[in-house]
Amino acid sequence: MRELTPTRRISYFLLKPIAKLLIQFIWRSCKIEAIEGENEILKIRDEGGSIIPCYWHQRQVFCGYYLIHHLQKQFKTGILVSPSVDGEVPSQLLQAWGLYVIRGSATRTGARAMRDLYQIIKNEGVSPAATPDGPKGPIYEFKPGMLMLAQLTQLPIVPLTYGADRFWTLKTWDHFIIPKPFARIRILVGNPNYISRKASAAEQESLRLDIEKQMNDLMDKADNSFN
Repeated sequence: MRELTPTRRISYFLLKPIAKLLIQFIWRSCKIEAIEGENEILKIRDEGGSIIPCYWHQRQVFCGYYLIHHLQKQFKTGILVSPSVDGEVPSQLLQAWGLYVIRGSATRTGARAMRDLYQIIKNEGVSPAATPDGPKGPIYEFKPGMLMLAQLTQLPIVPLTYGADRFWTLKTWDHFIIPKPFARIRILVGNPNYISRKASAAEQESLRLDIEKQMNDLMDKADNSFN
């Protein structure tokens, strides 16, 4: 396991402002044409509830924008960040933007870590966002960890995505996309998905596959909206 050495600490200290400037430039230069599908989650907000926003690892740039600049105004939004060294810079950036950072991974952590997440969410009223196919894939596969968290907390999983009319695709496992400057952006919010505490293993698997399909369909809808 890699350690946070003094050299890495200095590198991350220098990388943080550069990364922040680049992300802010993309956010400010692009035009958000629409945010669709918020009505259902605003009803949950009006009732004093919380949600679990989920989006694919590939779509982080403007899903992050939505969490910070829109969802944070409606909910106490948090985000799960890898407890590894690789999560240091993202963690610091997200905290600087006002998000509640939870160091852990609902896709890989064990029962004790899941209980810790449960306590943080219940005690702090956090709406924890996560990438259910992260941190290393397989791409577009909804891992069961977030479903377990939704079952424990009784919070609904809400799919989230965005589309851009112009973007770069990185040669990474998730084919990460970065919208080009001045691109047109559309953000889509899916319907809430609840899971009963009494759901059987078969019912959980059925719902996992259904949410996975919802997220892929929502992504395709966002992409096809520019055709």
